[in-house]
Amino acid sequence: MRSVAVSLILAAMMHGWAVAADPPVEAPKLRPLLVDSQGAKIETAAAWAERRESLRTEWLSKILGMPAIARRPLPAVKVLEEDTVGDVVRRRIRYSSGPEWETEAYVLRPRPGSALAERPQPAAIVLHSTVDHTIRQPAGLEGPPEKFFGLKLAQRGFACICPRNYLWLDSGRIATTEADRFLRQHPGSTGMAKMLHDAQLALDLLLAEPNIDSRHVTAVGHSLGAKEVLYLAAFDERVTCTVSSEGGIGTRFSNWDAVWYLGKKIREPNFVQEHHELLALIAPRPFLLVGGDSADGDRGLPFIEAALPVYRLLAPHPPRLELLNHKQGHSVPPSAEPKIYAWIERYGR
Repeated sequence: MRSVAVSLILAAMMHGWAVAADPPVEAPKLRPLLVDSQGAKIETAAAWAERRESLRTEWLSKILGMPAIARRPLPAVKVLEEDTVGDVVRRRIRYSSGPEWETEAYVLRPRPGSALAERPQPAAIVLHSTVDHTIRQPAGLEGPPEKFFGLKLAQRGFACICPRNYLWLDSGRIATTEADRFLRQHPGSTGMAKMLHDAQLALDLLLAEPNIDSRHVTAVGHSLGAKEVLYLAAFDERVTCTVSSEGGIGTRFSNWDAVWYLGKKIREPNFVQEHHELLALIAPRPFLLVGGDSADGDRGLPFIEAALPVYRLLAPHPPRLELLNHKQGHSVPPSAEPKIYAWIERYGR
């Protein structure tokens, strides 16, 4: 474990990033990943593939209740408004995310005729944080500029979709009662399953657009959005690059037990799963965990360490799983922003 921590520190120093020299004292005990159901050590990619499928099924059925939510054909899309910001066209769209569920998203793309629009564009799904202005944040219309991920990625030549989380009936205040409504419709499911379903649907819509490079799909989110991109990357292999900022990688690092996420069952004594298992499902695809010593940060290092052996088994040179700790709280400070885009430019194209 010490050698893994040292390698992480050296890698971070090369990037100019800060990480902890030692795991913090509150680090949880994590189940080993490279061990099969019989307790035997996993040493090959083929053996891991079998274990991976078992883990994936366990999370989808036992924890998320995902089979209760069926994937649907692409819904009809209505364009509500459109404007142009420099070389970016920004559209606000409305569509159905399920029976009795309407939602909206912004789609931002390089303007036709601009130099950025000449070739197929890498895709990005950007998931907003817990703010009243929801999708206006990543679309660059409201909030701090450091969180304008959708607009700024479109300015870099990405095709982006920024869908609204189901907890908002519109672009106004959060309505957590929507979680209760969903669970009445889908007993045995979870709010996080709804979020995963909706993110996958938004990605379906984006990838159905013309002139998209579907081989390169980035998922990025802060806080609430960071939670969503963790699950989206784990259960949708179309995602090839991920940035998760201040979501709380550990189930006890933030409010994962809320009814709109995983619910109270994760606090039961027999609940032994943790999110290092989701990082292992993502392996070997690039994943950057961003923290500020609030929901994430130094205490996320054990999760990175636990998943790194899987990354090394599948793609040893180099493992593309890193921690960036800007140590500035629950934010995306200007100092972290260029490092996030550097990660996406390196792995998202």
